[in-house]
Amino acid sequence: MGVGHLSTEKFARGFLVCLWLWCFFSLSYAARTGASKQKFEVKKHLNRLNKPPVKSIQSPDGDMIDCIPITKQPAFDHPFLKDHKIQMKPNYHPEGLFDDNKVSTKSKDKEMHIPQLWHKYGKCPEGTIPMRRTKEDDVLRASSVKRYGKKKRRTVPLPKSAEPDLINQSGHQHAIAYVEGDKYYGAKATINVWEPKIQQQNEFSLSQIWLLGGSFGQDLNSIEAGWQVSPDLYGDNNTRLFTYWTSDAYQATGCYNLLCSGFIQINSDIAMGASISPVSGYRNSQYDISILIWKDPKEGHWWMQFGNGYVLGYWPSFLFSYLTESASMIEWGGEVVNSQSDGHHTSTQMGSGRFPEEGFSKASYFRNIQVVDASNNLKAPKGLGTFTEQSNCYDVQPGNNDDWGHFFYYGGPGKNQNCP
Repeated sequence: MGVGHLSTEKFARGFLVCLWLWCFFSLSYAARTGASKQKFEVKKHLNRLNKPPVKSIQSPDGDMIDCIPITKQPAFDHPFLKDHKIQMKPNYHPEGLFDDNKVSTKSKDKEMHIPQLWHKYGKCPEGTIPMRRTKEDDVLRASSVKRYGKKKRRTVPLPKSAEPDLINQSGHQHAIAYVEGDKYYGAKATINVWEPKIQQQNEFSLSQIWLLGGSFGQDLNSIEAGWQVSPDLYGDNNTRLFTYWTSDAYQATGCYNLLCSGFIQINSDIAMGASISPVSGYRNSQYDISILIWKDPKEGHWWMQFGNGYVLGYWPSFLFSYLTESASMIEWGGEVVNSQSDGHHTSTQMGSGRFPEEGFSKASYFRNIQVVDASNNLKAPKGLGTFTEQSNCYDVQPGNNDDWGHFFYYGGPGKNQNCP
């Protein structure tokens, strides 16, 4: 009896050890397989994004800028763009016919003032475009390879419906000025550039223009451009120039910069996603950038101009549904992610991190705000409204004068005594 009982016990113990070892090796194998599958997916995605360059330039901030032949850029991976003839300049520019002399991409005066760090070490030749090289770590920081370079859903401010549950759900907060109720064919603003502090890696702070069409549900069309600090996307806290587009409310379509097929770049001087330098200082020198987005009345594409002279390229009109004709709302302002990681409001700053009432050289601003009308003329916005979810955290204050036209100061520190 005793010996039989002992043998059974030994057998059971041996069986359990074998089972444990089998589970351990199965899980290890599954983990290894999963990891190698992810690595393969990441590598495949990097090969798709990083086209073979004719020249590479090392930027002082650690970025590698690749000069890619204009016809090999990611836009042309899109099936609808296989036979697309690149439009090297817009037919029309707001205020009238597009004039090469008025908006030159090669003015010496402007070249001295291109505010991107990588220019210290070289420039891209004619016939190429500069692209920030995507690193493996950039993709691995995303929740998945598929979501890399994409915004999370519901990141557009909704001025008409700021219910508290919506604010908490989205985790995004805004301080904006906006116009609606008309047909808009473009927007312009000069935006003060800062380097706001970010509390958590998965948070960001940006200042941008939104051109919107459709409803705020599943079918929202949006074209966006401005500056942002996003450790998650770029792996650092530098202030960077960016663009974004979506035609289905940030679900499957669209991306930042050139991280998917869509935007067609024609400019060899400006790299999307590259660092802007210098930035403004508190009670110190102020730096700003001008952004203009408009619809070419002839071809229907949406064009973007950076500064007074750099036409960057265009979003082909077929990418959109509602924006094929015009935008129904324009927004200008700041956005941050408030992840409330420690149960408190984030201390991620918007703009300069100061409230608007502090004014020039302390608070951040948008100035010379304009819209493009149906006649392709730049006009002052009519009925400019403002919106913020929690003015104790981030606020907005509009104004109007002869020099700055329509303007507003905006931003704030996030977490403070009145915003716990």
